[in-house]
This record gives sequence, structure tokens and C-alpha cells, in this order.
Amino acid sequence: MDKAKTALLVIDVQVGPLWGTYKKEETQEVIYRMIERAKEEVVPICYIQFEDEELLARGSQFWQLDPMITLNERDQVIYKRSADSFDQTLLKEQLENKGITHLVVVGVRTEFCIAATCRRATSLGFHVTLVENGHTTVDGKVPAEKVISQYNDILMKEQMIRVVPDHEVVFHK
Repeated sequence: MDKAKTALLVIDVQVGPLWGTYKKEETQEVIYRMIERAKEEVVPICYIQFEDEELLARGSQFWQLDPMITLNERDQVIYKRSADSFDQTLLKEQLENKGITHLVVVGVRTEFCIAATCRRATSLGFHVTLVENGHTTVDGKVPAEKVISQYNDILMKEQMIRVVPDHEVVFHK
């Protein structure tokens, strides 16, 4: 990963997907810190927004990004309709056009959008760092805390993804 050019991917940090998530406020604080660090270090930020024809229809209240997030002119926004942020989007091309080879990932819905995007990114040749305390999900048949822990382990072991807490993330190598 020498001389890797890094981008921060902020996945589905929207009003609807955030609702009812495990440790919501703590995870949001980590995400906000990662965004601020990326801005300070002039690291490209790509916001991924999930949309559908129902609850997350473009422009709806639940589709909106977290109100604490402010975009600037350098930020990219990618709209998607599946868990995989690369599926039927221009994300790969936009990252390649900027020479990005390393992705730092934060966001919402660990077992769906985070996992799918991380896996696809590695299969496309990107190096991936998942912020261990920077993603969340909701309780289901399996408690959210356990889902997050399991996916941190699975993605690190099976996909060769670096999983580290926010204070250990290095944007520039």
C-alpha cells in the first residue's frame, strides 16, 4: 500500500438508515471525526446515498444525509439502489479517475451495505480499511453488537481488509 492515494467512503449515513441503530450517537461521532480528519488532510470524501421508490425516495426526509454532515465542493455523492456501492454506479470510475487505491470505510448497515461494498472493493483491487467503531446496524435475530463484531472479524480474516479503530486510521502512507 506504499504511496496509496486514499478516499473516505461514507456509506448510507442518512436519516432513515440511521434510525434505531446500535450506538447511534457514538458511531455518528466517529464518522464526524473521520470526515473532519479527511477534510483537514485533503482526502477525497465520497458520500454514498441509498435510494428506492418508497421510504428512501430521493428528496424524502429519510433519504437526506445526516443533518450534521455538510458537503463541500470537493465531495462526491453517489446514489445507489443496492447494498453494493459499486453496483450500477460510477463509483469505481470516479475513484480510478482520481488515482484512488485505498478506501477508508464508515457507515450504516454493517451486514448489508458495509460488507457488500468492502468485499466488492477488494475484488476490484482496492485496499480497504474498515473503521472498526465507525459502522453500525440495527438489532435483528442477532443483536447488532454481535453482528458488528462478527463482520469486523469476517471481513478482516476472509477479505484481507484492515479493521482498525478510528484513532489508528492513516490516510496517507
